[in-house]
Amino acid sequence: MTRTLHVYIGTGPDRSDLRQTLDTLDKGGDAASEPSQLVVESLETFGRMFRPTNLELLEAIGEHEPDSIRELARLVDRHPPEVTQNVTELADYGLIELNQAGNAKQPRLWYDEIEISGDIPLHELDSGSSTAAP
Repeated sequence: MTRTLHVYIGTGPDRSDLRQTLDTLDKGGDAASEPSQLVVESLETFGRMFRPTNLELLEAIGEHEPDSIRELARLVDRHPPEVTQNVTELADYGLIELNQAGNAKQPRLWYDEIEISGDIPLHELDSGSSTAAP
């Protein structure tokens, strides 16, 4: 069964459903019956969350299930401090979990795929210039 994280570009940030799903999975429950969602409040935040370096990390975590951030850094051929910063950011956004395993932190995904939907508000793309193009 495929577990999907539904990401919406909209208002709010509402991570309550995501946190509830993570808690259910931590307790050994099956949360697949309820779709989980993450609402991203702005295109800027969306861009930071899903920039290429983060997508590369998410893919490596999903494929290899590394035992530590250091192992993840080796998999993506990057310096551990940079990867630690990105992984911490991904955990803060609720996209991964960091499980303590001795002295190491294991990055883990609880989902198999990400579905992204929502409208892109063009007014946010405005640079603030009041000059119109001819």
